[in-house]
Amino acid sequence: MTSRMHEPVRVVLASIVMMLAVAALAGCSFEPEEKVWEITGPVFGTSYHINVVLTDDPERLENLASGIESELEKVDAAMSTWRKDSELSLINQRSDQSGWIPLSEPLFEVLSKAHEVSELTGGAFDITVGPVVNLWGFGPNARPEKAPSDDELAEMLSRIGYDKLELQESQKALRSETPQYIDLSAIAKGYGVDVVARYLEKEGVTAYLVEIGGEVRVNGRKPDGDAWRLAIEQPVSGGRQVNRVVALEHHAMATSGDYRNYYESEGHRYSHTIDPATGKPITHNLASVSVIADDCMTADALATGFNVLGYERASELATRENIPAYFIVRTDDGFETHQTPAFSSYVTQ
Repeated sequence: MTSRMHEPVRVVLASIVMMLAVAALAGCSFEPEEKVWEITGPVFGTSYHINVVLTDDPERLENLASGIESELEKVDAAMSTWRKDSELSLINQRSDQSGWIPLSEPLFEVLSKAHEVSELTGGAFDITVGPVVNLWGFGPNARPEKAPSDDELAEMLSRIGYDKLELQESQKALRSETPQYIDLSAIAKGYGVDVVARYLEKEGVTAYLVEIGGEVRVNGRKPDGDAWRLAIEQPVSGGRQVNRVVALEHHAMATSGDYRNYYESEGHRYSHTIDPATGKPITHNLASVSVIADDCMTADALATGFNVLGYERASELATRENIPAYFIVRTDDGFETHQTPAFSSYVTQ
């Protein structure tokens, strides 16, 4: 983990120098200059990049870096499917889940949000789809030599479903008559972003940008008064190109697409996004969808659900629910872009 400062642009520096000179002549004093500092590190099989607006205070930066690492470790220990000793993995290993299983507050919060998004998307977002994800080789298991058969998928689909999970609010507990393997990979990164944001605010940091594996949440403004600007990538696997830029001040944004995590086998291209209705990777022409929400956990889950639904159904749902969403659709000639009315106010270019 490291902490380092972004180099401020020369125009800003020149303005600051001039203001200090005028102040000195006038006998005035200024507060210490705020700058953007970055804290980075590995997590969840990816990395995090956190920008905070602070004055030059190395001890505080180091304390923040340590605190962030500790907060993210707690999330990983609760929700990882790659760690056999995580809270979630221990639940998944149970052969009998029919009795109420006590949950930590963080895990219950994420499972509750997952259920809410599953209901909204008609099951397009489903955290019990993990066994099917594993069949296709996108989970902790090794990649299969060939694609699962229709019979294998049908048998697996008969045993899973988000509606088989029961949550008890009063006791913060979970149960399922049929044992389920829960996969939170489409919501846990967003939750991790929210956890860091809450931690920063508790520590008195009011202007920040938190990014984990492409999921982002911001608050406040940069020292020059500008809002945080986030780029939505062109959905191409080679290189990185900007498709659109949005400006955010108190929101989160998450993107889901099929252009980075996929593999090819026997002439077929398999996306990591699995449709719970069919048990198969999505095949429609929606290449990428970005969603803006108040918190990153919600944006993360909605982006995945919308990606499963495809452009037509997702756009209709997002428009009806007044959800800011941006769609990049493949065509024979390249890409088309579409946005819901609620998204338009965030676009800068």
